[in-house]
Amino acid sequence: MGTYNRSDLDAAIKAYDVRGVVGEGIDPDLVGDIGAAFGYIMRGEGATRAVVGYDMRESSPELAESFARGAAAQGLNVTLLGMTSTDELYYASGALECPGAMFTASHNPAKYNGIKMCRSLARPVGEETGLGKIKDLLVDGIPEYNGEAGAIDTKDVLADYAEFLHSLVDVRSGRRLKVAVDAGNGMGGLTVPAVLGEDFDIADLYFELDGNFPNHEANPLEPANLVDLQKFTVETGSDIGIAFDGDADRCFVVDELGNPVSPSAICALVASRYLQKFPGATIIHNLITSHVVPEMIAENGGTAVRTRVGHSFIKAQMAQSGAVFGGEHSAHYYFSEFFNADSGMLAAMHVLAALAEQDKPLSEFMAEYTRYEASGEINSRLGSAQEQKAKQAEIETAFAERTASSDWMDGLTIELKDSKAWFNVRASNTEPLLRLNVEAPTRAEVDALVDEVLGIIRG
Repeated sequence: MGTYNRSDLDAAIKAYDVRGVVGEGIDPDLVGDIGAAFGYIMRGEGATRAVVGYDMRESSPELAESFARGAAAQGLNVTLLGMTSTDELYYASGALECPGAMFTASHNPAKYNGIKMCRSLARPVGEETGLGKIKDLLVDGIPEYNGEAGAIDTKDVLADYAEFLHSLVDVRSGRRLKVAVDAGNGMGGLTVPAVLGEDFDIADLYFELDGNFPNHEANPLEPANLVDLQKFTVETGSDIGIAFDGDADRCFVVDELGNPVSPSAICALVASRYLQKFPGATIIHNLITSHVVPEMIAENGGTAVRTRVGHSFIKAQMAQSGAVFGGEHSAHYYFSEFFNADSGMLAAMHVLAALAEQDKPLSEFMAEYTRYEASGEINSRLGSAQEQKAKQAEIETAFAERTASSDWMDGLTIELKDSKAWFNVRASNTEPLLRLNVEAPTRAEVDALVDEVLGIIRG
C-alpha cells in the first residue's frame, strides 16, 4: 500500500466520486488501494461479492483490474463486467445484489478517469457514506486481511440489462420511429444497438467506442456538442434525436426540427407517465428544474418533492419518500423501478414510447411540457466562498422589495412578486463558480433578469 496525505486525496476523492487526470491525480497504485479500502468496508458490511465495469477510455481496463485486485485481496469475489454504461453497472449491482464500481470520468476529456462506487442495489457511496472512510483508511492504513483472497471472474450482463429495461417500458406497441442517436463515441455506442436496435430505425452518429472523443466532447449539456445531432436529425428525416454523454447515464433530446427539448420538459413528461402507472405517487425534482415539473405533477394528481441539486440528495430523497421517479435539470433521471438509480436509456425509452403512442411530431407533442423560457446555467468565476456568499447576500438585498418568497435550500432561490419568474444563484461544489439559473414566462423577462443579476455578480 502507498503512503498518502489527505490534501492529495481530497483532490482526487470528491463529494460523489473519484476523479482526476490519469498519471497525475489517479494511477493504478492508488486505484488498487482504493479497491482494497472499498473491499474492507463492504466486507465489513456483509458483502461477499462486487461487480466492476468500465467505459471506453484507454486507461479504464488497467484501472478496473487494479481495483478488482485490491478488492479481492480484502476477501471480496469480484466480477469484471467489461465495458458497460454506468446505468448498466447499476443494473448489475441491483440484479446481483452486490456492491459495484464503475470506471468513468463521464463527460470529462480523455486524460481523465474516475470511479463511481455503490453499495448493493445501486445505493450511492458519497463523502458521508463511504468516500470519507476510504480516505481515512488510505491515510491511516488498511487492516491486513488474513483470510483467503477473493476470486476474480468475468460476466457480460448487456443482454440481461436490455431485457430488464424492456420489462419496464413497452416500446413495441406504438408506431415505428426513426431515431437519430449521437453516442459521442461513448458507451451509448454499445448499449443503444443492444437495447433499441430491434424496435426502432436507428440512424447512428459517432457510435465508434473511442475514449479520445475525436468528434466532440461527450457532454451534451453544452450546446456546442448538440450541433451535430441537430443537423443529423433533420438530414436523416428522423422523428427524434437523442444524445448520450460519455458513460450513457444521461440522455438529451432534440425534436424533428433539430430544436433541443429541455431536460425539465422530459422530466415533466416522464413524471406524467409514472403518475398514470402509479396514481398519487411522489415525484422528486431538484430546485433548478422548470416550474412546469411540479405543475404537471400536481395536475396529474401526484406529490412533488423539491430537493437540492446532486444525485446523492435525489437518491436519498427517493428512498426516504418512496418516490417513483426523480429528475434533474442536468438530464439525470432516477427510477424506483431501477433501484432508485439514474438511467439515460430508461428515460429515452419512456420518451420514445410516449412519442410512438400518438401521431403528433415531437415538437408539437412536447409543447404542453414547455411553458416557460429559461436562461440555462450561466457561470461566473469568483475567487472565494466568502466572495460568493457576499454576492448572494447583495442579490438578496437588491431584490428584497420584489421577492414573493425565497430560500437557501441550495444557494439562493428567489420567486418574484406578480410574476412566475424566479432565479437561483448557487455555488459550484467543485469549482470557484457561482451558477445562475433564471426562468420566466417570456424571453424578455429572462434576459432582463439575467442582465440584472449578472450585473451584481460581476460588478
